Amino acid sequence: MKRVVITGLGMINSVGHDKESSFSAILNGECGIKEIELFDAEKFSVRIAGEVVGFDASTVMDAKEVKKADRFIHLGIKATLEAMEDANFDDDIDKERFGISSASGIGGLPNIEKNSIICENKGPKRISPFFIPSSLVNMLGGFISIEHGLKGPNLSCVTACAAGTHAIAEATKTIMLDGADRMLVVGAESAICGAGIGGFASMKALSTNNENPKEASRPFDADRNGFVMGEGAAALILEEYDMAVARGAKIYGEVIGFGESGDANHITTPVVDGPLRAMKAAMRMAGNIKVDYVNAHGTSTPANDKNETAAVKELFGGAENCPPMSSIKGQIGHCLGAAGAIEAVVSLMAMRDGKLPPTINYTTPDENCDLDYVPNEARDAEINVVMSNSFGFGGTNGVVIFKKI
Repeated sequence: MKRVVITGLGMINSVGHDKESSFSAILNGECGIKEIELFDAEKFSVRIAGEVVGFDASTVMDAKEVKKADRFIHLGIKATLEAMEDANFDDDIDKERFGISSASGIGGLPNIEKNSIICENKGPKRISPFFIPSSLVNMLGGFISIEHGLKGPNLSCVTACAAGTHAIAEATKTIMLDGADRMLVVGAESAICGAGIGGFASMKALSTNNENPKEASRPFDADRNGFVMGEGAAALILEEYDMAVARGAKIYGEVIGFGESGDANHITTPVVDGPLRAMKAAMRMAGNIKVDYVNAHGTSTPANDKNETAAVKELFGGAENCPPMSSIKGQIGHCLGAAGAIEAVVSLMAMRDGKLPPTINYTTPDENCDLDYVPNEARDAEINVVMSNSFGFGGTNGVVIFKKI
């Protein structure tokens, strides 16, 4: 099968509007979590999130077109523009062999909420004609493929918090099996609205530490009490290896393994077995190579962090054999369907720069979480192989492994 490499990256989240500023902020332990401004959350039990502040959608699409797309699409377009520029393609590339694999966990939830209220209060005739196309998850790829003229396979993953990682796997498969020469992967999410925050809060999934928002998300810490919602997007350009080399492309890394599994256990409660099988599958595909860093799913929920730790320990044969593992969700929150794409970009940049991102807010060890989580401060390290984990509601798991070339 064909080899697949990454030749372009883009990212936007609550600590930066581009990949370099975001990565620098993450390494510095900066936190983008604060009181919610996107809607009035005064009456909600949870009033904090990792919002992208100061982003103007009219800077990435025509002002007249902005209302035709939900905010998650705006963010995805922003990340894509950066990744495409980073890849530095010539004008003569074959766009019929250039596809897209998009991802979001929920899609246009703010627009769904808004138009549901309009329908109830003002009647169905007042629903926006742009409501449906602005909200569908696959319209993330639809808008972007039209903008860039990408006529290859147009795919979409809607697998909750594993969607971004699954989109990378789907794009990789497509190139490996000669369905395309190049694939744009884009994951985006913006569900910080009343229905989103209220829905997750009703499940008791979110941290209620409203008084200390920058300390609310604390992966693997004994005092963790839920995740914090984030929003953002990331894009990756995947390319067939020989073509990338022939055009002199900058290569961030190669996709050497991916794994997918289902828990078949519970709609929201994670287990050890499902994530472990996904990691094992990725490792088998990668030839059981030595892993230098694991970018954890690390949500800051009691169950996930304990179970992910147990799965990683079993995978590598005990805590003493495990590589460093960290979670960036303390800095940017949990970006749901975009998380896997964002964390893949961060993993590739960590490998590029030889810098392990820290797990911030780690102050009280948990006896069930006893690995090296790169606590609180970034660390220099030789990183040749990275693993990135994503696990979602419904028991859906995705793992991807990258290697430096």
